Amino acid sequence: MNNTEKIKWTRNTISKSSDRQIENMSAAEMAKANNFHKSFPQYSVTPLTPLSNLASFLGLKRLYIKDESFRFGLNAFKVLGGSYAIGRHIARQLGKDISEVPYDVLTSDALRKEFGQAAFFTATDGNHGRGVAWAANMLGQKCVVRMPKGTTQARLQHIRRENAEVTIEDLNYDDCVRMAAKEAAEAENGIMVQDTAWEGYEEIPTWIMQGYGTLAMEADLQLETDGCRPTHIFVQAGVGSLAGAVIGYFSNRFRENPPVMVVAEADSANCLYRSALQADGSRIPVTGDMPTIMAGLACGEANTVSWDILRNHADAFVSCPDWVSADGCRIYGSPLRGDGQIVSGESGSVTMGLLYAIMTDPEYCGLKQALKLDGNSQVLLISTEGDTDPERYREITWKGAYRREGR
Repeated sequence: MNNTEKIKWTRNTISKSSDRQIENMSAAEMAKANNFHKSFPQYSVTPLTPLSNLASFLGLKRLYIKDESFRFGLNAFKVLGGSYAIGRHIARQLGKDISEVPYDVLTSDALRKEFGQAAFFTATDGNHGRGVAWAANMLGQKCVVRMPKGTTQARLQHIRRENAEVTIEDLNYDDCVRMAAKEAAEAENGIMVQDTAWEGYEEIPTWIMQGYGTLAMEADLQLETDGCRPTHIFVQAGVGSLAGAVIGYFSNRFRENPPVMVVAEADSANCLYRSALQADGSRIPVTGDMPTIMAGLACGEANTVSWDILRNHADAFVSCPDWVSADGCRIYGSPLRGDGQIVSGESGSVTMGLLYAIMTDPEYCGLKQALKLDGNSQVLLISTEGDTDPERYREITWKGAYRREGR
């Protein structure tokens, strides 16, 4: 991997669409998902950690991290989307509203008898598949997971422990999605639960994004309790589902004066950045191998639902080499005295590495100025995962792997 690459960025100059998807990320829709998640005995609000000393060091007013490593004991946020989509599907099949099928109903013998047996198919780089497998296992349903080449055995074993059928294929992520979709279509009671969307497959991805809204709603309430109204939000993207959910929620929340919202991607899978550069509203895919330590972001085709939100409401798109993520892991793991430590994996830490580079490296002063980051800025980041690949995490934090060359 080339660690001499620079951060690339572009403002959002894409012409606006009719913005039809933004209402799907309203507070009312997110509240439905949040109430569903609250019914799970494993539910608790994940921490919002202030890094006050780092904020001062970087020249910011405030800096907060939403730490998703505590989510449902699964070390990542993705379970929010998969569980809600499965719940919505089962509710619809039974002619019920999602409010009528909380956890204790979904896991009851009576519901299993009424609903029967389904097989939930998905493709994943790790965390999404683990979340879908966990939810299916909790509800006594089957799950089939396809993973792309380059997936580590640690990620595969996490999913296998949830009683899922799981394989690593000699395919990239997007081709695994197509494989799983074909298998779901051919299986008896097969259902595709994927966090990317395409023409003709948008309802379930929308439900998944609404499930992610739980973390956005939690963060909003936590910030408000601390007397903070965020001026800047940085969020990472693979297919863009989380980014669309978070940016959609806060765009609805602060309609008249939204925060500056920035989307960060892995440079080997920067389909949103490339689409923003094209600036005509089309989605530009990345094909072939997508080598990056940010496994959860190694996706080459943008979610159509999310893209409609991002083209209308994101302020900037940034393409990040691996060293950006590695720097973020180390900064989180070795906090300034008085700040709390956060264990953040490679996909979770890229926004921290990006913010650090923007605020400390003169090479990126143009981006700093474009985003209007200064001593009045109150910034929210989301650490989307913990050390989901412990061996690689130790390579980065203990051995200094993936440093930027020449620095």
